[in-house]
Amino acid sequence: MSRWSPPAIWPQTPRRRQGIWNYPRPYRTGIRAWVPSWRVVVGTLLTGTSLVSGLVVAAWVGWPVPDELPDITAESTTVYYSDGSELGTFAAQDRTLITLEDLPAHVTNAIIASEDQDFRSHIGINFPAIGRAVLNNLTGGAQQGASTLTQQYVENSYFGVGETTYADEFREAILALKVTQEQTKDQVLEGYVNTIYLGRGAYGMEAASQAYFGHPASEMTISESAFIAGIIPNPTYWDPRQGEAAAAQAQQRWGRTLDFMLEMGFITADDRAAAVYPELVEYTQGSGNSQTAYLLQEIAKELASPDGAGRAITEEELAIGGYSITTTLDRRLQDAAVETMALPDDADPNARASLTSIDPATGAIRALYGGPDYSAYPTNAATQDIAQAGSTFKPFTLVAALEDDISLYSRYDGTSPQEIEGYNDRNEETGVDEQAVLTNFGDESYPNVTLLDATANSVNTAYVHLNNEVGPESTHDVATRAGIPATNAAGDQIVGDNLANVLGTASVHNIDLAHAYSTFAAQGIRTTPHLVTEVLDGDDLIREWSEPEPNNQVFTPDVMAAATYALEGVVQEGSGEPASALVGPDGEPRPVAGKTGTSNSNQSAWFAGYVPQLATVVGLYQYDREASAYQTITPFGEWADMGLEGLTGGTWPVTAWTEYMTLATEGMEVQAFPEYEPPAPPTPSPTPTPSTSASEEPEEEMVTVPTGLVGQQYVAAASALAGVGLVPAQIEVDSDQPAGQVLSVEGEGTQVPRNSDVRVEVSNGSEVVEEMTTVPFGLTNSDQASAESALDDAGLTPVIQEASSDTVPEGSVISVDPGEGSDVPVGSDVTLVVSTGPEGGDPTGEPTEGGIFG
Repeated sequence: MSRWSPPAIWPQTPRRRQGIWNYPRPYRTGIRAWVPSWRVVVGTLLTGTSLVSGLVVAAWVGWPVPDELPDITAESTTVYYSDGSELGTFAAQDRTLITLEDLPAHVTNAIIASEDQDFRSHIGINFPAIGRAVLNNLTGGAQQGASTLTQQYVENSYFGVGETTYADEFREAILALKVTQEQTKDQVLEGYVNTIYLGRGAYGMEAASQAYFGHPASEMTISESAFIAGIIPNPTYWDPRQGEAAAAQAQQRWGRTLDFMLEMGFITADDRAAAVYPELVEYTQGSGNSQTAYLLQEIAKELASPDGAGRAITEEELAIGGYSITTTLDRRLQDAAVETMALPDDADPNARASLTSIDPATGAIRALYGGPDYSAYPTNAATQDIAQAGSTFKPFTLVAALEDDISLYSRYDGTSPQEIEGYNDRNEETGVDEQAVLTNFGDESYPNVTLLDATANSVNTAYVHLNNEVGPESTHDVATRAGIPATNAAGDQIVGDNLANVLGTASVHNIDLAHAYSTFAAQGIRTTPHLVTEVLDGDDLIREWSEPEPNNQVFTPDVMAAATYALEGVVQEGSGEPASALVGPDGEPRPVAGKTGTSNSNQSAWFAGYVPQLATVVGLYQYDREASAYQTITPFGEWADMGLEGLTGGTWPVTAWTEYMTLATEGMEVQAFPEYEPPAPPTPSPTPTPSTSASEEPEEEMVTVPTGLVGQQYVAAASALAGVGLVPAQIEVDSDQPAGQVLSVEGEGTQVPRNSDVRVEVSNGSEVVEEMTTVPFGLTNSDQASAESALDDAGLTPVIQEASSDTVPEGSVISVDPGEGSDVPVGSDVTLVVSTGPEGGDPTGEPTEGGIFG
């Protein structure tokens, strides 16, 4: 049997391709050649599922729930006025933690209805919502998210809000699952309402309620809850303050949330029908407002020091500690300060006002005004800026005199002008102190004036004599005891030990001057000015004010009573007279004591005054920050058209003080200052003689009119007359003697009654015959040096002006004014116009050396 063999031509089985890629598939045609087999599909799904499961398991094991971000547990520190109303906050973030028990149920219900309706039932992530969002995003719909409240809470609490990648979202989803395993739904919800950013700088529902509605979250209504929940996805741009479009969007979202709440049974149909769009409070950027920042700065500075109040609290602690701080500030008085310290529109932009108001019994600062806008001028005008104190320092010398048993009826030479030995002024060119001429305001004279009247009229010359008597060191000592610091931050002495210190040459802070005058108002008991009453950490008291120097009687009551009596005269009949308008609740006069002050060149002006219950200082100065120089205060307001060179303490400062104190003392009981019986003015003692009987009038005290005054300047003669108790009466007469020279003194060498007027004739210089000289000839066309020499020889002063000339050589005199041969007084100025050569070069048109090619 023969063996079968295949035919020569036989269809061969195709050889399979080797490797992973086996497409197109053999034995398939068309599209089927490219469709994977079920084995491949199942294998791929199993492999993918295994990989995803492995990744999820690895993430679950490798990603523990981290610690919360530090800011999450940080709470804003809230600062309150003395009446409990909010003043401002210290915060790294504006956040105040709140529990669900303190929130109305409709607040969280509104959030659930608007943001995550399946919150109570899902496992931390919402797979159907993710599917809808993916489909919507892939098909070109508006970008849509599917984050649950739990996922948002994870992002807010553990990572912080920002740009996220898909990897970030995957991690947040894993952690959302883990958080759901570890925390209850209420714990997650409570964390959410305390961490979510809700616009206006507010983190959490409590801060948001204050920012939008001005009240705690515990008082939020259904409508307010729906508003906040509605703007959660975009709180900044949906804040109605951003404009009409934002307002319309916010209102639409509010209605949408209410509808969802109705659908979910969180509210009734009646609730929905009764809902009214909530009214929002005006929002001011920052903590409090631009003026409040001055107060917060001072509060932080005080808390950083432990003096008198327990442990120090740092600024960092304030930002995260969640403390409650009660201050001494009276909201009504602070509002009055802000109102009355606002300068009018025509005030110079460099002018700054300040105010400090202190309770003299406790040292509590009731109002403090450091400026209108912290962002524009971040130094506090009341506590950081300084200005010369002017005559507000005279009461320190007054107290020193009273402590030396000097009577208010002691008399001093108050004539003006005067040269007083030891009273010097600094020569700015040489830097050397030189004898200075001292004047009173308006150059008004007060011959033989009592200390009482010198205080009321702020007589400079009399007070310098008084300072000379008590010693300027005593003035310095009284100022320091009253409350003016001994040294400044650099360690330099503030109050000098020279005769001029009585005139307030020292530059001081408003608050320090208020401290000193509060000591006067407290009748010699010095307290410590302070702003903080207590600090609470929850219910725990961690800091409470206590006076570090209780019952610190630095001046005796009788000295203070006399000083206050004298300072009442300033208000009743002196430069502080506008303050006398202060009255009590029934219109009865209110006792006021105080002192105006004005520095040299009117660069600062003050009124420091007090009633028994309140001491207040108002300051005004003008400072050019670019030039770093004080300026004369430009008159403004009602004083703008009075022709004043500058404002004084008796103008705006005392007027503003009175306006503020009128508001501050509204309803305040009228209290009297301690009783003071001024001694009767002294009368001259009679000289007993055999012919004098008790029934006869006592003889007048006689003094001798000084001799040798003729030929002296009037200042010296007037001082000599006042020194013996006489009143110089200046009479100007025409004379050929120099102006101001004494021509005659009535009754020289004779005996006259003390306090008599003495006629002093003084030359007005109207008939002085001036020595004449002649302008030399031959100056024109001479060289400059020769012309100057000729003028010097003639007793004249050459003044050089330059001008170009095509005809007169450079350096030669073109003209003379007054002209050559003119008769002029000796010492006159003569102008020499000296040639600088042709304008633009040589008149030939050829470039000269240094010209366009030079």
